[in-house]
Amino acid sequence: MLKQLTDDNFATEVLAMSKDKPVLVDFFATWCGPCKMQMPIVEAVAEEIGEGAVVGAMNVEVGQATAQEYGVMSIPTLIVFKAGQPSKTFVGVQTKQTLLQELKG
Repeated sequence: MLKQLTDDNFATEVLAMSKDKPVLVDFFATWCGPCKMQMPIVEAVAEEIGEGAVVGAMNVEVGQATAQEYGVMSIPTLIVFKAGQPSKTFVGVQTKQTLLQELKG
């Protein structure tokens, strides 16, 4: 299931959860064409990975502070968090296989 992330819930849903399992965060905007292409892929990753990882999406228009904190300059940007820290950043549309490989690896 895809979690909806905000500046308010980021610490508990991402940083705390990533201590136990990897967390993928998709930084997007509703008006962004490539983001609209990425979202179904992220949803498919969430469904396939199940309990093996946490997958969330953050609208940069709502979560501006968090996006700025992690240096999100272009969207979509996808960041994998492990042990409370960013471990891998992808900019631009990514394939399901690439994302699954990073979460399982």
